[in-house]
Amino acid sequence: MMTRPTLLLIGADGQVGWELQRTLAPLGRVIRATLDGRWEQAINLADAESLTRLIRVTQPDAVINAAAYTAVDKAESEPLVARRINGDAPGLLGRLVAERRVPVIHYSTDFVFAGDAERPYREDDEPRPINVYGATKLDGENRLLDSGAPALILRTSWVYGRYGQNFLLTMQRLLREREELKVVDDQVGAPTWARLLAEVSAQLLYRVLCGDVDLSRHAGLYHVSGGGQTSWWGFAKAIQEASGLSCRLLPIPSRDYPSPAKRPAYSVLDNGRLREVFGLALPAWEESLAQCLAEV
Repeated sequence: MMTRPTLLLIGADGQVGWELQRTLAPLGRVIRATLDGRWEQAINLADAESLTRLIRVTQPDAVINAAAYTAVDKAESEPLVARRINGDAPGLLGRLVAERRVPVIHYSTDFVFAGDAERPYREDDEPRPINVYGATKLDGENRLLDSGAPALILRTSWVYGRYGQNFLLTMQRLLREREELKVVDDQVGAPTWARLLAEVSAQLLYRVLCGDVDLSRHAGLYHVSGGGQTSWWGFAKAIQEASGLSCRLLPIPSRDYPSPAKRPAYSVLDNGRLREVFGLALPAWEESLAQCLAEV
C-alpha cells in the first residue's frame, strides 16, 4: 500500500458514511465531505462545480461516495434533483478521477430491479426500475462505469443502523409509542447493517490499495447485502422481539399502505460474486441485527 493515502469520503454524515469514518481510518487520512461542511470539506452533489472543486482541492488517492438522494417517495416529485445527485454526479466523479486511475467505491440499490424475480438477483440480471429513485441510481451506475474510472459499485438493500434515519430506529420509536402497528408484509428483501457494509467496503479498498486486487480485471458491480430474506413485517417482528416491546404488529399488503413511489415486491440480492471474487461470505441478516442491537 502507498504511504498514508488520502481517502475522500463523500457523505460522511449519512448512516453508512458514519460507519465508514471508523472502518476507513486505519487505511489512510480520511477527508470527510458533507453538505453542511461541518467537517473538513463541503460538497453539493447537485452542483457540478462543487464536486469538481472538491476533487481538485483534495487530490484523493481513493474516493468513497456514500452520498445519495435517498428520499424514495419525494424523488417522484423531484426527478431532476434526484437525477443530478444520483445520476449526473457519479458520472462526473468518474470522469474527474479516471485519468489518474483513482479507485472509486460507490453505492447503489436493490431498487434498480423490478421485483418480479423468483430467485435472488445477480449482477448480470436486467435492471428494470419501477420508480424514479431506482432509475436515477441505475443511471449513476451506468455513468460511473462508462467514465472509465476503476470503480467498485456496491448494490445493497434495506440499510439500517444506530445512526441516521432508518427502519430500525423508526420501528423502535413506534413500537414504544403505540399499542398497535401495521407493517407491510408482501415486500421481500434483505436488511443490511450499515456497519457490515462499511467493513466490507474497507476490506475491498485495502486490497485495492495494497495491490492485491487489480481493478482492471475486477471493477464493476457487486451485491453486498445481509444474507437470507424477510419482509418488512418480518424485520419489524425481529426488532420487536429483540427489543422486548409489546406492541401488537399487524401484517398488511402494500395496497393498504399506498405511497407515491412503487416498491419492488421482491428485491433480494445474490452475494455470490462477492464471495467468488473476494472470498467474502456475508452473515445472515438476523445475526447482524442481533449484533447491532447488542451495542449500547
